[in-house]
Amino acid sequence: MAAKHVQYKGIKFPPGYNSVDSLCFAENEFQVRDDDIFNVTYPKSGRTKRYGTVWMIEILSLILSGGNPAWNQTVLNSLRSPWFTTQLGLETAHNLPSPRLLTCHLPIQIFPKAFFSSKAKVVYTMRDPRDVLVSYYHFSKMCIPFGDPKSFNHFLERFLSGDVPFGSWFDHITGWMKLKGKSNIFFISYEQLQQDLCGSVKRLSHFLGKELDEAAISSVVENTSFEAMRKNNMCNSTLLPKEFMDQEKGTFLRKGICGDWKTHFTVTQSEYFNKVYQEKMQDLKEIFPWEQTGDQKRT
Repeated sequence: MAAKHVQYKGIKFPPGYNSVDSLCFAENEFQVRDDDIFNVTYPKSGRTKRYGTVWMIEILSLILSGGNPAWNQTVLNSLRSPWFTTQLGLETAHNLPSPRLLTCHLPIQIFPKAFFSSKAKVVYTMRDPRDVLVSYYHFSKMCIPFGDPKSFNHFLERFLSGDVPFGSWFDHITGWMKLKGKSNIFFISYEQLQQDLCGSVKRLSHFLGKELDEAAISSVVENTSFEAMRKNNMCNSTLLPKEFMDQEKGTFLRKGICGDWKTHFTVTQSEYFNKVYQEKMQDLKEIFPWEQTGDQKRT
């Protein structure tokens, strides 16, 4: 069934919890505090529904808690780090004490304007777009507001053209990468988190001004493992209503690996994706982790 998406400034957004008014407010009127921490991703930039997003919420929550897992284990992630572009999330964000942890998938051009004159910080998590596509495809089959895709090939075409909720992955990452080098923006990839979670946690802690001891770092790593999150009902999406998330069509915490795209792409699809990737990413000088494996290098 096709979902009727919300349209805002040429970008699709899932219906139900987004509206033109809520997105306009987030862009133009949302009051940013200097100690706000924004968790920003493109959808599916991790190993679950929004696992780059959800994983980072868990990591950041634990860092802010000094490694104590009680907050993560007793409070829903949407209350710890509200989606402030939605009406419910906005109300939650307004009532949070500082420092606030806030989450969104917004591209740079409609991010809160107040951020750019503030001292607030952004943690931007990215991922191999081929794995993003595969994860996004499976998530769309589960999540009712996103609309069940007709087929993998059809979804691939839509993804490459940017005709998916939250717009083009290419526009999203190239827009945010223009701010690389800013002292209040931290870029990290899902691949880096996978390869060295402990080191990544240390770097994130330093960025946030929260120097943790080794015991606290170990607690963050332990409580943000794939298995720990799978068992934690505060972040694994099992409490979402069926009219929003049809768990019978898949598992929210689907896989915890990099390179899953290789089991989905045909040779033709891979060649086509690479051609579009080369065209869209040619102006970026950054070398991304997924380009270092030899099968996605830019020429």
